[in-house]
Amino acid sequence: MKRRIAILAIIGLFASFTSFAQIVNPHPMDMAEAIQNAKTSADHEELANHYEDAAKDMQLMAQEYKKRLGPYKRKSHIFGKSAQHLQAHCKKLIKIYEQAAEENKIMADSHRKMAAEAK
Repeated sequence: MKRRIAILAIIGLFASFTSFAQIVNPHPMDMAEAIQNAKTSADHEELANHYEDAAKDMQLMAQEYKKRLGPYKRKSHIFGKSAQHLQAHCKKLIKIYEQAAEENKIMADSHRKMAAEAK
């Protein structure tokens, strides 16, 4: 039984990678080109919007892993020795996604300032 639960947890992780790929770049944009060619206020607003969207997506991922952490804590007896590893994994991902959200907000703010200056 424990083995089945561990296998299901691993399958869940792989499934999350698929949804992660969709979240990481939901609105494909060649960022290097967009940054290099940004000259107008509208260009910088578009970049700011992209970074804001990315920040929201990263915050959603952090929330998702907070939800996933709950069962690993509440039912750690089911996961046996893997429980601590799975909890640590979720906590690390929460921290990473929250940091990524904050960094994307900073980038959005920077481009908003550049947009205001370009007017």
